Amino acid sequence: MYQVPSQQGKLAVVTGANSGTGKAAATKLAAAGARVIMAVRTVAKGEQARAEILSAHPAAEVEVRRIDLADLASVKEFAHGLIADGRPVDILLNNAGVMFPPVRHETVDGFELQLGSNFLGPLALTVRLLPLLLKAPAPRVVTMSSGMAARGKIDFDDLNWEKSYDPTGAYGRSKLADLLLSQHLARLAAERGWPLLSAGAHPGAAATNIAASGPRLGGEPSLLFRIALKITPQHSAEAGADPMLYAATAPGVAQGGYYGPRWGLVGAPAIARPTKKGLDRVVAARLWAEAERLTGAALPASL
Repeated sequence: MYQVPSQQGKLAVVTGANSGTGKAAATKLAAAGARVIMAVRTVAKGEQARAEILSAHPAAEVEVRRIDLADLASVKEFAHGLIADGRPVDILLNNAGVMFPPVRHETVDGFELQLGSNFLGPLALTVRLLPLLLKAPAPRVVTMSSGMAARGKIDFDDLNWEKSYDPTGAYGRSKLADLLLSQHLARLAAERGWPLLSAGAHPGAAATNIAASGPRLGGEPSLLFRIALKITPQHSAEAGADPMLYAATAPGVAQGGYYGPRWGLVGAPAIARPTKKGLDRVVAARLWAEAERLTGAALPASL
């Protein structure tokens, strides 16, 4: 297991922090001395997770705040709350996500659910928190992708799957978009001279509820999916969180780096090899611009 170095005095924001890799990341960051904002959709579940963290680490500074990444108004409200506090954000972990709903769902704003929750919401949050991130001396943004990014394709003619819908393809697209987000943000930081480090990560095959909950949104998972879930090698949610935590806290992390389990599905954090599609600068820039247009969250001219 990765040992998080001291994060004393830092503020970390972790989305999807009530369970799975998000809860594991929030726990380790809090135990290492960071003040952690647990950004969750369901506050009651967040408070339960917070109580469990405090039970194990009584001195931890952990706060629950509501955000629904499938609702851009909620993203804006969450960001404005942190901006009103005025404290610099040292770490942003774009961790929350949804996986494989068998039928097409839409977010509050009319986007396909996986694209909206996994990519558009996190991008809008990142952009809105940039003023606070850039107040920190060495901020890091880590965006959770997936090995499924290799199966994703960015189709600008049907980005939201309105012509047809494939749950696996939609998940792969959203996670490829996350990888492109991390890469483009890294390039923006380099071009503009920001002290910000942007990296991507993937959890491998982590034993969390994301693979079970998503496929039940509107139906039951297929027999093939259930069999695959049982026979695929897995490691714990804590191990799945480690690549993201490594990217967020380890020395020597590369700008635009990508990290995952050493053996692909399981193992200690290591440098991962992104798909070539995830390194496409032209597509990344176009996708970022399209996401700004769709979300209304654009980079401030003064940054």
